[in-house]
Amino acid sequence: MTPQFIHLRMHSEYSVTDSTVRLDSAIKKVKEQGVGALGLTDLNNIFGGLIFYTHARKAGVKALMGCDLVIQNETDRDKPFRMAVFCQNHEGYKNLCEILTHAWLKNQYMGRGETKLEWLFKHHEGLIFLSGGPEGQIAQLCLSGKKAEAIALAKKMKSLWGDRFFLELQRAGRPSDEAVVRYHLSIADECDIPVVATHPIQFLEPEDFDAHDIRVCIARGDVLADKSRPKLYSKEQYLKTPEEMISLFADVPSAIANTVEIAKRCNLEGVLSKPQLPLFPTPDGMSLDDYIDQLSHEGLEQRLEFLYPDKEKREKERPRYEERLQFELGIIKKMGFPGYFLIVQDFINWSKQNGVAVGPGRGSGAGSLVAYSLRITDMDPLRYDLLFERFLNPERVSMPDFDVDFCQYNRQRTINYVKSRYGEDAVSQIATFGTMGAKGVIRDVGRVLGISYSLCDKVSRLIPAQPGKNVTLAEAIKTVPDLKDLIEKDESVAQLVDKALPLEGLVRNLGMHAGGVLIAPGKLTDFCPLYSQDENPDNVISQFDKKDVENVGLVKFDFLGLTTLTILEFAMRFIRQLDPNTTLRLEAIPIDDPETYHLFQVGNTSAVFQFESDGMRKLLRDARPDCLEDLIALNALYRPGPMDLIPEYIACKHGEKEVHYPDPRLEPVLKETYGIMVYQEQVMRVAQIIGGYSLGVADLLRRAMGKKQVDEMKRQRAVFVKGAVERGMAEDKAGDLFDLMEKFAAYGFNKSHSAAYAQISYYTAWLKVHHTCAFMAALLTSEMGNQEKLLKYISCCKDRGVDVLPPSVNYSQRSFSAKDGKIVFGLGGIKNVGDEAIQEIVNGRKNGEYKSLYDLCTRVNMRKVTKRVLESLIKGDCTGATRQALLCCLDLVVEKAQRRAKLNESQSTSLLALSPKLKVAMEQLPGVGINCPDAGLEEFPDDIKLQNEKEALGFYLTSHPLQPFTQQWKRIGNMDLESLQDLYPGAEIRTAVLVTSWREALTKAGGKRMAFVQVEDLTGHAEVTFFHKAYTPELRALLDSEQPLWLTGRLDKNQEKENETEPGDDEAGETQTPRELRIIGDSMRPLQSICQESRHPVVVQIPENRLDEEAMLSLRAILEKYPGSVSTEASVLVDGFYCHLSLDPELTVTPGPELDRALSAWAAAGQ
Repeated sequence: MTPQFIHLRMHSEYSVTDSTVRLDSAIKKVKEQGVGALGLTDLNNIFGGLIFYTHARKAGVKALMGCDLVIQNETDRDKPFRMAVFCQNHEGYKNLCEILTHAWLKNQYMGRGETKLEWLFKHHEGLIFLSGGPEGQIAQLCLSGKKAEAIALAKKMKSLWGDRFFLELQRAGRPSDEAVVRYHLSIADECDIPVVATHPIQFLEPEDFDAHDIRVCIARGDVLADKSRPKLYSKEQYLKTPEEMISLFADVPSAIANTVEIAKRCNLEGVLSKPQLPLFPTPDGMSLDDYIDQLSHEGLEQRLEFLYPDKEKREKERPRYEERLQFELGIIKKMGFPGYFLIVQDFINWSKQNGVAVGPGRGSGAGSLVAYSLRITDMDPLRYDLLFERFLNPERVSMPDFDVDFCQYNRQRTINYVKSRYGEDAVSQIATFGTMGAKGVIRDVGRVLGISYSLCDKVSRLIPAQPGKNVTLAEAIKTVPDLKDLIEKDESVAQLVDKALPLEGLVRNLGMHAGGVLIAPGKLTDFCPLYSQDENPDNVISQFDKKDVENVGLVKFDFLGLTTLTILEFAMRFIRQLDPNTTLRLEAIPIDDPETYHLFQVGNTSAVFQFESDGMRKLLRDARPDCLEDLIALNALYRPGPMDLIPEYIACKHGEKEVHYPDPRLEPVLKETYGIMVYQEQVMRVAQIIGGYSLGVADLLRRAMGKKQVDEMKRQRAVFVKGAVERGMAEDKAGDLFDLMEKFAAYGFNKSHSAAYAQISYYTAWLKVHHTCAFMAALLTSEMGNQEKLLKYISCCKDRGVDVLPPSVNYSQRSFSAKDGKIVFGLGGIKNVGDEAIQEIVNGRKNGEYKSLYDLCTRVNMRKVTKRVLESLIKGDCTGATRQALLCCLDLVVEKAQRRAKLNESQSTSLLALSPKLKVAMEQLPGVGINCPDAGLEEFPDDIKLQNEKEALGFYLTSHPLQPFTQQWKRIGNMDLESLQDLYPGAEIRTAVLVTSWREALTKAGGKRMAFVQVEDLTGHAEVTFFHKAYTPELRALLDSEQPLWLTGRLDKNQEKENETEPGDDEAGETQTPRELRIIGDSMRPLQSICQESRHPVVVQIPENRLDEEAMLSLRAILEKYPGSVSTEASVLVDGFYCHLSLDPELTVTPGPELDRALSAWAAAGQ
């Protein structure tokens, strides 16, 4: 049946801001209406174009790919025009890609890419043009009384586009629709231009209007109740039936007929394609096959010389490497992938040669010897029995896919190299589409509806957050009774959820793929259009996502950023700075270093890649790894599923349980994991040895097992059992072994990936042991700006015996740095101190250290090193003088420095430079640098000094608010956090802490308020959970008080007791990093109050040289200065023995830091 009307104008969710239409739903509805075609014209993009094209074709609906272009208004860019275009053929598709790319990359205005009309006049072949309805330029000219100009423009368009130009007629219930229809009909008649009836679809069904209105408000930041907000859409803009459209334009039947005519003309083919690689340039016209042969053999020779320095040993090992290399090269060439390997090795080797750190491997690619020979990877696959077929299977033809880790800091340099190699127009990154998740859509809709944030947050928090799974609103309502009850009891919550449900899952925003980079064989716009949010060349992305770019024939290369590689790169830089003659290379460090394995064995793995978590540390202490194979296995086992195998693995490793092999022939395969199948590669080996599979077919078996393909598994079972029986295994035992393989394959890990990452872990641990200062400086630099992580790792430095010096304008760099066995705090870690100011300070001290604040101010550009910057530097203790004096004199210093700068600018010779006596005098003034009444002020009291430090750095560095209370610990029975490590779960605790951060949450049962509180003391950190009864208003106030607090509670019973030391730790001199403590909190009170309320006497330590009468009188005076209700005692050292004495009963005091400081000063006065 020939359709009578076809919808040409539809915005989908991929318009991002103004539609709720889901493509599959629209296709299904059109199909149900009996219409065989549908047009998509999303706003200024074709983000969803290929999804629409492929899904419609699959459903038997002809896809008319088009776009609603934003046309630049040359006279007023704030009022752009609109025009729709459709792709007639592949040439039109490429022209549309070019036009959209140019608009977004070269002609943005107010965040939108605008198309110039002249581009459409030049690049129009293969495109059909629709005038744009009421928002088109012709319509706008008519509505503004410029019909003659409209007619002239229409004639020009017709002369260039011929019968591919149509004037649009729209009757969508908007104020100007009917006027525009009359104008367009008049111009059509006068200029002999065909008209076409279109309907601007924004939502699918009439009842979807309210949801669409909310969607538009979310995008625009409007509130639904705001009567002044623009009403841009009508209730008529749903997907009408053909009958409704025919009735709507019964007076213009040609306009209806032309929708079918346009659909007939649009026959887009050739968009979908097999992968197309760029042509890799080879020397002297050498073929790709010959060139990969040459590079692989040359590379293997270099690798063998490194692996086996002894020539005799090398020649003995060579045959198996040569055989494996030839095998892999044969498969690579047969499958047509030499170009892919050459492209990857090229940008990786460029990176390594130009200071961009690259990981040793990632994923299954580490199983290729060709990749190892080409230096794509740095793991010897034969040494660790890694399988090539796990990466590139000759039984399953698909593109190879190397995931490559780069230093996060330098990754863009490699991408820029690729752009220079293949052309800017051939390289881009890839789009991702963020959607409205259940939690987010509740908050978005709540804001639009004007519902309080607290209520929206309460509802949002009741939606479970499950790792690796998006829990939908519908699922949450079914599975969370509290949410269901809240909906039933609260009408506003019911409305909120009701309005959110239709919007959940819609595209909300555009993002950039974490690592995907496209390299095209020519211009990318021959395959898809490009997009940039801000015209920055580094942010150019495809308009298709990773699946669709592959469907159009583009090949994705993964350039992933790994922060650990950045840390390793920084550490190596610091090592070279400390020792310019060093020849250290990470790839050459010994892989069997006992000290490094000791670090793992005692679980001191804070900052060690992949081995930082509390659970992993416990596993390390139990397993006591002593080789890289152990680290590889533990990395693979520490995941849901295989975790159940950990006790057996450990017991077998330590000889507590006998190792069992399913068959003696499998001992070489399973020996390193003590008879347990840990890796996918082991499952493949078992299939090969017992079932007679090739490794390629074994990989297909492994995939089928992992995906639980029932029918395929039945077939494979028969094949395996038959092969096993032929090789001497009993049929029932073969069936049992197949079941065992199936069980392990369900969660077996990729050994190649685990091996490569274990090597990175080993690198970080080795540096932590042997170059602690450089490594920790690198680690701190990588976390600059993250105060919580900085605090954690500074504590780690102290545990390793490495001091972290305060920042200094005279020797700090932007980053943290290593100096004389200590770490210098980086200026970049100070709040409000930007890179420009830091560079100015560093450059300014090339002529010598800054002698004073004034000296600093006169040698830097005060427009860059502003007063605000100087305040932060002073509070961060960067200037080496008393902070109180510097802050009090800052205004005067800045004023004088600015006057001097102006004087220098106004005179070719500085008057100050002509006065050597004055210059010398000024140089002799330390600290502030000028004569100022406050220049001699003493330092702030400790509490104010520390508060300033925290304000500038985000945490306490030089001391701690708990420090003044240390002499009170024994008297009040304090238990420091480190000592709590040895208590049993459920043990009652009392300890002095400082709150570092906290967050409020709702209990799962009842939705009552509770809190998770991060605390610290001088020895470690802990997380304290306060449930609803303990979480009182008084406690909430204390959490924000920033004062030392007294915490009572009990150790979380869910936290297993862990032994923190292994036998021999003390001899090794190893300090164990405490695990994260978890405490159930009962109460908190100000620590000062606890000290004063405790009835335990204050014990005064009296040195032997302070027993004279004068000293005793001065001691009495001190005690009388702090009167209170707590009794006093004395501890006196006489002839090597301590005597404990009671003091005058009338000498009762108020304990606290002030009294402790006075007593310490008194005791020290006699020394």
